Amino acid sequence: MQRILAMAIFAAGLATPALADDHSEELKLFSAEDVFELEWADDPQVSPDGSQAIYVRRFNDIMTDRTRSHVWIVDLDGSAHEPLLADGGSYRSPRWSPDGSRIAYMTSENGRTALYVHYLASGRSALIGSFERGPSSITWSPDGTMIAFAMSVEAKSDKLLSPPSRPEGANWAKAPVVIDRARYRTNGAGFVELAYDHIFVIPAEGGTQRQLTSGDFNHGGPLSFTPDGEQIIFSANRNEGWELQSREADVFSVSVSSGELTQLTEMPGTETSPQVSPDGGSIAFLGTGNAREPFLPTNVFVMNVDGGNARNLTEGLDRRAGDVQWLSSSEIAFTFQNRGENNIGVVDTRGNRRTAVEGIGGTTIGRPYVSGSYDAGARSTLLYTKGSAQRPADLYAFRSGRATRLTSLNEDLLAHRDLGEVTSFTYNSELDGLEIQGWMITPPGYEQGKAYPLIIEIHGGPHLAYGPHFSAELQRMAAEGYVVIYDNHRGSIGYGSEFANLLKYKYSSPDDFADHNSAVDWAIDNGFADPENLFIAGGSAGGIATAYAIGLTDRFNAAMAAKPVINWVSKVLTADSYIGQIANQFPGPPWEHLNHYWERSPLSLVGNVTTPTMLITGEVDYRTPISETEQFYQALQLRGVPSVMVRVPGTNHGIASRPSLLNAKTDYTIAWFERYRTDRDGEE
Repeated sequence: MQRILAMAIFAAGLATPALADDHSEELKLFSAEDVFELEWADDPQVSPDGSQAIYVRRFNDIMTDRTRSHVWIVDLDGSAHEPLLADGGSYRSPRWSPDGSRIAYMTSENGRTALYVHYLASGRSALIGSFERGPSSITWSPDGTMIAFAMSVEAKSDKLLSPPSRPEGANWAKAPVVIDRARYRTNGAGFVELAYDHIFVIPAEGGTQRQLTSGDFNHGGPLSFTPDGEQIIFSANRNEGWELQSREADVFSVSVSSGELTQLTEMPGTETSPQVSPDGGSIAFLGTGNAREPFLPTNVFVMNVDGGNARNLTEGLDRRAGDVQWLSSSEIAFTFQNRGENNIGVVDTRGNRRTAVEGIGGTTIGRPYVSGSYDAGARSTLLYTKGSAQRPADLYAFRSGRATRLTSLNEDLLAHRDLGEVTSFTYNSELDGLEIQGWMITPPGYEQGKAYPLIIEIHGGPHLAYGPHFSAELQRMAAEGYVVIYDNHRGSIGYGSEFANLLKYKYSSPDDFADHNSAVDWAIDNGFADPENLFIAGGSAGGIATAYAIGLTDRFNAAMAAKPVINWVSKVLTADSYIGQIANQFPGPPWEHLNHYWERSPLSLVGNVTTPTMLITGEVDYRTPISETEQFYQALQLRGVPSVMVRVPGTNHGIASRPSLLNAKTDYTIAWFERYRTDRDGEE
């Protein structure tokens, strides 16, 4: 189907567009081939003595069409930088042993996940265990003798019936699959077997893993040992009826020797990501309430190691805190988003708060999402990833008040490309005057005073955020001669709870459309955009907003809606996110609020649509099922609206998860828009 569609589209003239202008031949433009040359740093880890760091170096492999990962080691004074695990394999989750002599890591082998320990002195690696179901959250015990991890374990189910015996050699149909639980399918994994995540330990020199937790509940990471190695602290929801609870979890401890379980918190909402302090006296964790709001802030809490005296250290932050780590026995590091940037904050146990590092990120290369990872290490070191509007993530270290750049992973490529310039702007929404922050990418070779075709690209979520970060997709659009704008409209995070909840029961609606429409007006009024060549695109929540927008206006020459929701009534009862979405994004279930669901649905406006529309969705997307795309496509076809449906075989909600698919998504979008441009001097 995909091959047929691709041939039909390109036969109809949607070929790769011409270069942007007369100056293009002199420019070295960022291309689809360049996407395979990108590299970026991720998952940094400071050595126990604070002198070195390991990190995951990700890159796109053009031969396998996969993003692969190697592990590199770097001295924090910048004097050495060399590969540690960088052969033909792909490695992840490297973790230092407490004494710094070994590194645990994971890799995939023959359909299984292998856990290894690498000995730095000898350069040899030992296989510790091989698992059919991949472990996660690998964590060393304080004495270095054990490694803890979480892993899925198949559970027993009650059989509805006993099928008749099959005669030997008989060729029968596959047996029916019986599902009797609320959480039975996830985007990415598809239909999941009856299994629950449990906590294990395994000897660090190899041996037999031992399961510590039990029961029909999921027990998750990150994991944290007490200094004596006797307890592992973790988070779980072990409430009766937990499957239908979207915002409940507590902190527990489990005895390594006996498996005895102790519940340490019982606050309303979720308590997650517990971390034991270096002195063993306290536990830091993240806490989020359970109010029925689309967005709730997450705060950093601390309590005694026995669960007593829990207190909120970041009251008033009004952001979503994440990734708590102890910087010392009295200070806790955490991440929080603010105005399109991800920052590292530090709070002490008395609640005094400061921002230590601004603008970490660069670990998502497709679209300019806020991202980034860090590690808090010895000597109050903060090791983190940081990119820019024109570079994916490099590795940086912050210590003694000074930041040091440790890598330059893309200078060999991007220093020799003419990239679009990214600038920030603010404007006021036509709806109510609300200030909205946006960014604009001008084409390479941009001429001051010249109006260019414009693409407005809308982020997903909707409770996510874009920022001034490298984007392969949007840079490629700019390279084709478009001004590209994107905004953090109402509903985006990083601007406080009130701003994020302005889309409560209004997702999508004329309200968020007004924010996007005003961004387009801003670009036209300031002379950047050609009002005769306007285009709109977005994915997931951005796909919903795109499809909704073209039901409200005909100002756009063409639209591209990737993995959209078209009919909320059908979506929430066919998608994997139905439990939390119905509970927190809507006033109630669709059978009680049918009109509300319909008003939020782009399908309710399809009778107004005249804009040529492309739809792109993965065929095994269980977050925004392809049946949503099919509804809109068939409605547009019935109405005679120019439309095309691009189906991505074998792909879930992450339609750009492989390098070739990232390029394909961009290629199809540009090709569709090129068909409807009117500024080509008579060219089609």
